[in-house]
Amino acid sequence: MNQVELLAPAGDFEKLKFAFHYGADAVYLAGKRFGLRAFAGNFSDEELEEAVRYAHDRHKKVYVTMNAYPHNEGLEGIGEYAQFLESIQVDAILIADPGVYWLIKEAGVEVPIHISTQATIVNWAGIRFWENMEGVDRVVLARELSLEEIREIKDKTSAELEVFVHGAMCMSYSGRCLLSNYMTGRDANQGACAQPCRWRYALVEEKRPGEYYPVEEDAQGSYIFNSHDLSTLGYLKDLIDAGVSSLKIEGRMKSIFYLSTVVRAYRRVLDGVLAGQVDEDAFVYSEKELNKISHRPYTSGFLFGRPEDHAINSAFSGPVTPYEFCGVVLDYDPAKKMAKIEQRNKMVLGEAIQFFGPDYTELDHQIDQMYDENMEEITEAPHARQVIYMPVDQPVKPMDILRRKAKA
Repeated sequence: MNQVELLAPAGDFEKLKFAFHYGADAVYLAGKRFGLRAFAGNFSDEELEEAVRYAHDRHKKVYVTMNAYPHNEGLEGIGEYAQFLESIQVDAILIADPGVYWLIKEAGVEVPIHISTQATIVNWAGIRFWENMEGVDRVVLARELSLEEIREIKDKTSAELEVFVHGAMCMSYSGRCLLSNYMTGRDANQGACAQPCRWRYALVEEKRPGEYYPVEEDAQGSYIFNSHDLSTLGYLKDLIDAGVSSLKIEGRMKSIFYLSTVVRAYRRVLDGVLAGQVDEDAFVYSEKELNKISHRPYTSGFLFGRPEDHAINSAFSGPVTPYEFCGVVLDYDPAKKMAKIEQRNKMVLGEAIQFFGPDYTELDHQIDQMYDENMEEITEAPHARQVIYMPVDQPVKPMDILRRKAKA
């Protein structure tokens, strides 16, 4: 049980740093080639090398995704890229396509291989197939599996099992959707999904062209493909007891506010589970924290069978956003009790905000004074990433985050 890993997304280098700072054991990320999430920041070759060094210096791990389904013209350079990843000592490569696996092995690369959820593994026989392939030591299960199915898979296989525990859910099996490609020319299986499942739709009768009938449950429209977000915070022990080795958080496109909040919440509860003494107060607090980030209503997904009435977001499409991301602490001078802050959302005098970090709950604070970089007093901080100074009586630390309740 002590080997269970908390795995977080890293869409860029800043997110990688925050994922580790708030408690992740490992991150998954993509380079500029061969991975999904084409619109995440992703890492240049130089950034990848720096990211691996940064992680290993902190005894953390980096997994690089090569999980796109390339057409013939997309195969060129796969072997050489995998050799590069091996040379910088990445901890694993995620793949979904057997052809990509074959090219990696043809290139003589010995980096451990993880089979991506894009491969849609939903049974023990599929894992038996992959675990007999040289170098494959982990399989990321499809999200459409119950705890009972996971237990049976573990009983009949030897590969490590990884599952998604939190984040957005695709309406298709493991993201294998063609809607985006058909409707926008952006291929979900090449990392460019436009999320048309979140759009509004209307019905047109064959003999009445031009007459559109909204398919709706309420005045805002219908979202028949629109899944709730996954949250399994209350079931981490069940997942571990079922044989899961890695607990994966979704969200390479999400903000560092979202990422830090989710990693922090899962770290607290997971530590209690691993210690065999789950603190009910810590769980309740962490659950409330997950409700402060932008999210759709939560569901436990398929853990207890087919979701039926608790997975489809029929009431509205947009997420709720109870709190807003305001800034990041860059430094703190204890003698002057002054915090140096990088703004991420406009702040004004008189506002009530909160600080939070990985090792404390939160610090309520009212903005009574702010100063610009020249220590000139200001009444607002409206500029993106503006560096400001703010008197704060209680010590805060670099990489602590500022948030506030969303304005009505």
